[in-house]
Amino acid sequence: MNVIKFGGSSLASGSQLKKVVQIVKDDAARKIVVVSAPGKRSAEDEKVTDLLIGFGMKALAGHDYSSVLSKIVNRYQMIAEELSLGTEIIGEIRQNLDDLINGNKDEPDYYLDAFKASGENNNAKLVAAYFNKEGVPARYMNPKEAGLLVTNEPGNAQVLSESYEELAKMRDSEEVIVFPGFFGYTRDGKVCTFSRGGSDITGSILANGIHADLYENFTDVDAIFTANPNVVENPIGIKELTYREMRELSYGGFSVLHDEALQPAFKLGIPVQIKNTNNPSASGTRIMKERQLSDQGVIGIASSSGFSSIYIDKYLMNREIGFGRKVLEILESRGISYEHMPSGIDNLTIILHSDQMSSEEEQSLLVQLEEELAADSVKVEHDIALIMIVGEGMRERMFTMSKAATAFSENNINIDMINQGASEVSVMFGIQAKHEDLAVKALYEAFFEKK
Repeated sequence: MNVIKFGGSSLASGSQLKKVVQIVKDDAARKIVVVSAPGKRSAEDEKVTDLLIGFGMKALAGHDYSSVLSKIVNRYQMIAEELSLGTEIIGEIRQNLDDLINGNKDEPDYYLDAFKASGENNNAKLVAAYFNKEGVPARYMNPKEAGLLVTNEPGNAQVLSESYEELAKMRDSEEVIVFPGFFGYTRDGKVCTFSRGGSDITGSILANGIHADLYENFTDVDAIFTANPNVVENPIGIKELTYREMRELSYGGFSVLHDEALQPAFKLGIPVQIKNTNNPSASGTRIMKERQLSDQGVIGIASSSGFSSIYIDKYLMNREIGFGRKVLEILESRGISYEHMPSGIDNLTIILHSDQMSSEEEQSLLVQLEEELAADSVKVEHDIALIMIVGEGMRERMFTMSKAATAFSENNINIDMINQGASEVSVMFGIQAKHEDLAVKALYEAFFEKK
């Protein structure tokens, strides 16, 4: 039995849904279908989830929401009309949206989460209706009915372990189950959404719950590529990845999957197959616990920007017991998380997301670090990009670092920081953000084009 998930672009219109039903028909093992809310039909279009967020905020504030509500209803109505579904399903969706308005505004976070979750929830009802119309026996299943319980954290819900025993009962269904992604219910019956990539998380949770043979994740690309196709022209597709490689690449900037989304499936060793709704015959990318290593040590190059580095210098830092703890306590007191913290004998660098602080808060932090640590100097640098090369086979290959350093040197890119994980699955470079795309192209040429 397989769990199969379709993203927003796969469900953006009636014509896309026709592809979806055929994909489900093509494999009888595809018994649990997780759906996102309708996504963009074009670059200029709006995602239904974004419309719902605007709708919820207007309703919460007591402002006129009629125009955005009409847009949302019209999106579903256009899909239903294209599929000749009739008016009943649209009436049900409209009623659900009206009911949301009358929710409890005294708890605004939960109130808004109910609006956000309705995109997937209503789409699951529509998809189930279409499947039945097309001769695929199917039923919509609400996460509450299925027993998907989550923590009381709107926008960042975590699945509760007791859910898995309840979810396992779905294996007994003879019908195809159409399940809305992105949310679950707290023990006291409130809707709570997962973090970004929420429908991917739902699919992974269900795969774990039913002990699926395979979790298929359908999106709008043929595979996960070795580099960002918006930066590198026609990059090579990756046929196989390990869980560790996928997590490293996702963290490093790959946008196909959120880096935490697949963890429930990974726990049981369930393979994940990335496929393209618009080209289902393409082999895609399989993500698994282990893979056979090839001669190519590096399997992917990822990048992300928006970082700053704080450099702390203090003579004999290495002899001062508790220095690192003091640094972390200062960050914690300000609610700031860090990404990396490479150090030397007399210095330490903190890499963090720049958007965590205003300029005033940043200056206050620098003063606090210098005073409480009795540091010789504390400096900050902005506009940092992190470039990551990933591959299980890197530790077995000679000259990986030499290739990377040469690629940077030949393109006049200065390396501000190097951080290699203890697992040796990845190496991260900190550079000036203005060189991000150039660095990715240079590394791609070095590892995938030069012989």
